[in-house]
Amino acid sequence: MFVIGTAGHVDHGKSALVRALSGINPDRLREEQERGMTIDLGFAWMTLPSGREVSIVDVPGHEDFIKNMLAGIGGIDMALLVVAADESVMPQTREHLAILDLLGISQGVVALTKCDLVEDPEWLALVQEEVRETLAGTTLEGAPIIPVSAVRGDGLETLLATLDAALDRTPPRSDLGRPRLPIDRVFTIAGFGTVVTGTLSDGSLRVGEEVVIQPGEIKARIRGLQSHRARVEEVRPGARVAANLVGPSTEDLYRGQVLSRPGTFRPTQWIDAQVRLLREVPWPLKHNAVVDFYSGAARVPARLRLLDAEALQPGQVGWAQFVLQEPIVVARGDRFVMRLPSPSMTLGGGVIIQPHPTRRYKRFRPEVVAMFEALARGNPEEVLLHQAGQG
Repeated sequence: MFVIGTAGHVDHGKSALVRALSGINPDRLREEQERGMTIDLGFAWMTLPSGREVSIVDVPGHEDFIKNMLAGIGGIDMALLVVAADESVMPQTREHLAILDLLGISQGVVALTKCDLVEDPEWLALVQEEVRETLAGTTLEGAPIIPVSAVRGDGLETLLATLDAALDRTPPRSDLGRPRLPIDRVFTIAGFGTVVTGTLSDGSLRVGEEVVIQPGEIKARIRGLQSHRARVEEVRPGARVAANLVGPSTEDLYRGQVLSRPGTFRPTQWIDAQVRLLREVPWPLKHNAVVDFYSGAARVPARLRLLDAEALQPGQVGWAQFVLQEPIVVARGDRFVMRLPSPSMTLGGGVIIQPHPTRRYKRFRPEVVAMFEALARGNPEEVLLHQAGQG
């Protein structure tokens, strides 16, 4: 199963478009409905023309809620970037696009919404050209742009067909037999108890299975599973999952933990990574800088130890160790995003190459850089040789 995630500036019509496509209102909170603005993650699903059923994660567009956007966008397979035709590209359009690029989301479609508010075809053409220029150089370069109106229904059938075609080019998730469910919601249902939700990134889960939630080594049993509000006995990679758990209470659980099988994952507070600073960042990022580290649904303050530079220049790539303030669960190959909490800004991101480093590496050591390069290439023999060379 595939997951489509929305992205785009506040009030550009993401939730209205999801509602028009799926018939489901993703704004579930009373405050969201009263304010007419998405604050937290919303969820829906729909059937595409091919008969394929897909999940939708609808994210908030306001800059104050980027942290909530990041909790949901990491589990998607394809982006639905929403740009309002009457406003064109705006600041959070660019920031959301940068985040998609950092997370390696390479499949996407642009919905040019609110076309019913634009009568001038020349203006519409100018907006489409600005969108193309904005996409250039990112993972979504060349993505199709579909003019639509959620109010009148214009272009919705074309958009659905375009999404369907894009998913034909999207590789299915690998199943390595190590189920991992990053938790993005925790709540209680009267008569049933604790429920957690997330997007299953690998493996399968079954009703009755014994699981563990990390960090915390919290043991639980799966009482029931739902996907798209239907009860199921088993869920597979890519499924949006609601798991009813026996054992933990909601006080034990929080967004950012990971549900998995016992013995398959363990938390870490040290991470080796390849890191990239966005070109748009107006200053270098120095060694020992404190950033907010986002991976999966988790967010944690972290100290950045640059191993091959005193500072990362805008657009530069380097090797680093992150020292996390609190433990999280990650895996090799996971993507992450770095942000500055104040002033609120997305700085960059990268790829985790080792989730459990064996040591605190010395800086500016050629053998350390060579080992990181070997890890990034995935060559185990090279890694062992470099580790042996370090004594």
